[in-house]
Amino acid sequence: MQSPLSVLRHTVAVLTLCALALPATWAAGFTFTPYPKAHTLPLSQVTFENAQGKPMNLADFKGKVVLLNIWATWCPPCVHEMPTLDKLQTLLGGKDFAVVPLSVDKGGVFTVKSFYDDNFIGHLPIYVDPTTHVLDTLNILGTPTTILIDKQGKEIARTMGPEDWDTPAVIAQIKRYIAAPSAAAPKQHQQARTQLLSARVAATNAVQPKVE
Repeated sequence: MQSPLSVLRHTVAVLTLCALALPATWAAGFTFTPYPKAHTLPLSQVTFENAQGKPMNLADFKGKVVLLNIWATWCPPCVHEMPTLDKLQTLLGGKDFAVVPLSVDKGGVFTVKSFYDDNFIGHLPIYVDPTTHVLDTLNILGTPTTILIDKQGKEIARTMGPEDWDTPAVIAQIKRYIAAPSAAAPKQHQQARTQLLSARVAATNAVQPKVE
């Protein structure tokens, strides 16, 4: 359980960021600034529930490029960018990419579902963390915070404040990460190559005459 001081600290930080982010909204030409080296994330420690109340964590999305958006219904910049996240999920969502909108609303699933219904959000899944533990686990300073995660579950980059996530420039950036091979691909390729060579050797040995 979080201490009252921790809750107060997060509340102040979140409200401050929301207040500061709204006037400086949505600068054109947004570009992710990747870290020199992707950061390791504590995937299994980022726990939450889906719309059916099933426990989940970020490790469930490993193998996909993920746009993790930490948000709340009471944060005006979050509300503004949610339709663009919905459209991004419509355009790119599938086996290789997912928008993961993680709400820290105390009201949980009911609050988020009501917001989706009222704002015609039809393609985003519901994920909730009413405990707000994700704020500490990922060192989130305020909402909205959005983290781009690669197929191996490592953090590529993050940004604080709202963005228009359905713009061509953002979509092009995300597509580049989707197109990148997963870490398992070279290993699988090598395994296939080894198996092929072994099969060829076996076939050659089978047709060679025995020397008495």
